Amino acid sequence: MSPVNAVVVKLGGSTAGHDELQQWIEVLATARFPLVVVPGGGPFADEVRALQKPLAYSDDVAHDMAILAMDQFGLVIAERHERLRPCRSLQAIRQTLDAGDIPVWLPSQMTWDAQDIPRSWEVTSDSLAAWFCGQWGAKRLLLIKQTNIFLQHISLSGLVRSGIVDPLLPDMLGHDIALHLAGPQTLGSVAGDLPLADIPGVIMRNKIADEGEMADEEIFGR
Repeated sequence: MSPVNAVVVKLGGSTAGHDELQQWIEVLATARFPLVVVPGGGPFADEVRALQKPLAYSDDVAHDMAILAMDQFGLVIAERHERLRPCRSLQAIRQTLDAGDIPVWLPSQMTWDAQDIPRSWEVTSDSLAAWFCGQWGAKRLLLIKQTNIFLQHISLSGLVRSGIVDPLLPDMLGHDIALHLAGPQTLGSVAGDLPLADIPGVIMRNKIADEGEMADEEIFGR
């Protein structure tokens, strides 16, 4: 299975505890194209952040714990459909795709001591999904959000300014990777048109705005 043909799908931790989590899993499981699911951190990452001050651990330790939180949410996701398989390595991902199943990437093993991943709270699962695209060689990345606010933007720069994606995503995202976003509104439009034949959502301009480029707010008249 060539990674160029696969889509990396970051399923946001914000879907945890909502009906949309299972609905997205059911939709993705029907995809006619190969995909790899990257989990968000969800409530597990929220606990890492909430306990950092009372337990007095450093941002460096919190970084490792937050990635382990993605592993935990990934295990939750993988249990929810028979086609989903937790995978910790590229080899396991290739084998799962070749078997016709859907890998759910558990990132802690591959990211441990990775020198090109900043050890900071600014790194979220969005950036790690983009990093994985680079490691795997995938050219398409879909971020599934629990919001429709991204529809007000047409470029990555607007998403960063609005806090919809983390500020390090542009550095992690290769210029040859197509960035797509989807949310609850997208889910409503695709749920009745299955199996999934193409990447849902909208595609974004995959670059930070140049100094002279028109901002999203100007384009939308705000």
